[in-house]
Amino acid sequence: MTDERPVDPGQFSLTPPEQPPLPPAPPEGMGPPPAWMPAPPPAPAPSVWHRIAAFVVLIAVVAAAAGAGIGFSIARAINPNQTAQASPIASPIQTTAPATGNGNGSSSAAAVAAKVDPAIVDINTTIGSSAAAGTGMIVSSTGEILTNNHVVNGSTSISVVVQGRSQTYTAHLVGVDVSQDVAVIQIDGNVSGLPTVKFANSSSIQVGDTVIAIGNALGQGGTPPANQGHVTALDQTITASEGGGASETLNGMIESDALIYEGDSGGALVNSAGQVIGMITAGQAQGFRSSASNVGYAIASNTAVSIVNRIRAHETAADLTYGQVGYLGVSVQSLDAATAQQLGLSITSGALVASVQPGAPAASAGLTRNSVITVFGGKTITNADELGTAIRSHQPGDRVSVTWVNASGSHSATVTLAGVNP
Repeated sequence: MTDERPVDPGQFSLTPPEQPPLPPAPPEGMGPPPAWMPAPPPAPAPSVWHRIAAFVVLIAVVAAAAGAGIGFSIARAINPNQTAQASPIASPIQTTAPATGNGNGSSSAAAVAAKVDPAIVDINTTIGSSAAAGTGMIVSSTGEILTNNHVVNGSTSISVVVQGRSQTYTAHLVGVDVSQDVAVIQIDGNVSGLPTVKFANSSSIQVGDTVIAIGNALGQGGTPPANQGHVTALDQTITASEGGGASETLNGMIESDALIYEGDSGGALVNSAGQVIGMITAGQAQGFRSSASNVGYAIASNTAVSIVNRIRAHETAADLTYGQVGYLGVSVQSLDAATAQQLGLSITSGALVASVQPGAPAASAGLTRNSVITVFGGKTITNADELGTAIRSHQPGDRVSVTWVNASGSHSATVTLAGVNP
């Protein structure tokens, strides 16, 4: 039986169960995690990140205040013309039976993490005029990386830092399964010999198993912190949202009490042998910029590996999206009659522009705040969702006509769409 954990849209966090499971007895061989909560890593320098990839909210907020996008959580249309930008099809990634670790206590946790760290990467993205950070796991020696979709979604550029290498690499999106919050990115250029994570079969996990959470805590980079805990529940269903926006539900999640921080999204939840059993995805807490969560949720390794293999095989399916989608560069909301009257508009429906990203195609066309988009690519637009669907039906570089209305009348222009990660 699953235990659904709804999110209060106004809280940006997972609602705790009415009767949380009791902490499990520590398994033989490793000590329990400390009862106290350690201080979080030092806060990052001010104004460096607009958003650190949050695992409180599964769908990343796309810098709406900065007008970074079109409200990227809305209507995710699949573009039939998209093609994968992956390396040649490789052998499927395999999971293996969980191994048994050695040692106990914090020294053992550090030793386990040392095995995994070389294959954990820091992911930094550009979202409009802001930046964001998260974590990824290298799954091929040529630079394919597994991460959460919400780490990269809405971004226009991706860079990767590999542990032990001074170079910062650019990367591109290969494909995503938005509904499962799984993405695969690829380091650009010719790279080889990269270390990879090893996956354990998550169907063998039991409540009480020792786990270690490893990720880019608070987006600080460097050697990723490692925090020990235990599996506290299996097959969990969680629901998360972006506040008042649409919610998204993930099933089959692994719950643990290993401390996690904002920025750990896409990181590794490993067993005592250093094998990945899950991908850190969400946490139950508020105020992650200054505190940690000891209730975290990870996508099971079997689920993640299955999706990764489908993307690497370039499978064509409705739940998979490849490459970037069209980008106009506005944040919008649906126009209602009251707002139209307040703005002195003669129309009562459409996509009302809340902000325009400087330098984006919309800005070049002359769109401004309080414009109402009524037609895009020949399709009538009556609300924000329809505009999102219309934009995402196009590829970067497409020239598309757009019509909008503002206080001075009706206007039309042809825009060349930029690209953004879905």
